[in-house]
Amino acid sequence: MFINFSNHPSKLWAEDERNAALQYGTIEDLAFPQVPANMSTDGVRKLAEEYAEKILAKKPDCVMCQGEFCLSWHVIARLKEAGVRVAAACSERIVEEVYGENGTEKRSVFRFVQFREY
Repeated sequence: MFINFSNHPSKLWAEDERNAALQYGTIEDLAFPQVPANMSTDGVRKLAEEYAEKILAKKPDCVMCQGEFCLSWHVIARLKEAGVRVAAACSERIVEEVYGENGTEKRSVFRFVQFREY
């Protein structure tokens, strides 16, 4: 099983990203929680432990963990400690400039390349 622990639902992924995740097994989405800016470090650690336990109970083959940095770090550390593979999606950023009557608009398109393990 591949757990997508992010705020990017797998149903919206491009086919190549979905296929790369399927190499680990079925894909299951787990929404990354909102982390208030004023949450204490201890609060973040407790939230991380709660989510790590939820994830570990599913016995995943790999987890993509992407979200608020401190919570991600604590979750990744806990999963790695338990022997779970953890990855990040690596994308190529393609910037397009579109010139129009009201000036220049920049548009970024992210093209999935691979999952890179921590």
